[in-house]
Amino acid sequence: MDVDQYENFPVASVLLPKALHAPIGVIYQVVRTAADIADEDDWSAAERHACLADFRAGLDAVAERRAAPVHPLLFGKLAGVVAQHQLPLAPFYELLDACARDIDTPRYADRAALLGYCRLSANPLGHLMLHLIGAGTPENLADADAICTASQLIGLWLDVAADWKKDRVYLPLADLRRFNVTEAHIAKGVADDNWRALMAHEVSFVRDTLVRGAPLALRIPGRLGFELCGAVQGGLRFLERIERADYDVFRARPVLNTFDWCVVAARTVVMWLSRRVGVEARSIEGNV
Repeated sequence: MDVDQYENFPVASVLLPKALHAPIGVIYQVVRTAADIADEDDWSAAERHACLADFRAGLDAVAERRAAPVHPLLFGKLAGVVAQHQLPLAPFYELLDACARDIDTPRYADRAALLGYCRLSANPLGHLMLHLIGAGTPENLADADAICTASQLIGLWLDVAADWKKDRVYLPLADLRRFNVTEAHIAKGVADDNWRALMAHEVSFVRDTLVRGAPLALRIPGRLGFELCGAVQGGLRFLERIERADYDVFRARPVLNTFDWCVVAARTVVMWLSRRVGVEARSIEGNV
């Protein structure tokens, strides 16, 4: 679970209300610490699982309102945030489960299995943000899940080559077979017709998922809603960049340059003012 890859709900932004900076910072620190444990290359799988078990004991202490046996300062801060904002602890436990999967599960059989991973590794962050602002309604949570899952998948498709170096393949194995793609494509960086067909399939699913959740950004008021519009438009722009690279994410990982961010900003403003999802601004970008 890489919390630094392109994501859904921003961890820190000048657009976020100042009152949210401190609690979001604590949440990020908790998530980052757990993710670092799962990704610690110098430890064996057993050692990492043992550390995650200790971390789970810290969450148990928060739930039981007692001092944590590990990371007492960190869990003390978390206890304060949980109490002040009435946050559920279930999302934190789900994130720990995702960390355990990062240790034990380097491949996913099909899309359903991969989405199950996203449900644990990405969606809890959206739930926590909505609970922070008192907007955790079923409709909002469902749309947040779509945005979070789509955003995580975008990050995974951008990092196919980097994840291969960690012996991780997040592309569903069933999809690889469907499009006659093998892991040798990834190992050798082969972006042939089969690979492009596979990635076009994955990108289409992610775009549909992101657009499905986008109405959440128009329901959340103020700066956070505007920030979410930016997250949606940023995700859509990353998908365009993958397409414009002809789905070759090996030789040059698609990134957003200054012009791209200007396009994202323009689309964000248009989406926010028009109250419509999926607005594009191709007229200002030509063939760039």
